[in-house]
Amino acid sequence: MDTSDIVLTAKGRQDLIEELEWREGELSKQIVERIKTARDFGDLSENSEYDDAKEEQAKNAARITEIQSILANAKDAESVDHVRTVSIGCIVTLVDGDGVATEVTLVGTTETDSLAHKISNESPVGKAIIGHSEGETVEVVTPSGKSRVYTITKITR
Repeated sequence: MDTSDIVLTAKGRQDLIEELEWREGELSKQIVERIKTARDFGDLSENSEYDDAKEEQAKNAARITEIQSILANAKDAESVDHVRTVSIGCIVTLVDGDGVATEVTLVGTTETDSLAHKISNESPVGKAIIGHSEGETVEVVTPSGKSRVYTITKITR
């Protein structure tokens, strides 16, 4: 994962810190216990419980490394230049051609949550609105090739 372009909100950074603490602490202890229990079953060459626990341990270690890299290299949303324009961390109200308003929060890639209307700065809508101001109209081309037009009616932080 290229961490040079990742931008985190304060909440996103805190969520990653909490996940890292959990993975390094509680989850690691649980995995070690699973490995110890699986060893007691005998022959390790044909012990699926042992293999599963070791695989989970490797996945956990990989995620820990990934989180550490993100935290070490990602930029804070608050440090990214913004003056009355859409930037990461902003809550933006968009009105489509039919007059339907949608409120989205622009976040870094690692914080996206479509159910909470948190969209990535790398998504089609995110790319289209970033850097624009209230009152501006933007065109969004979706991956399927369809084009939609939105007007930015409100930007808050």
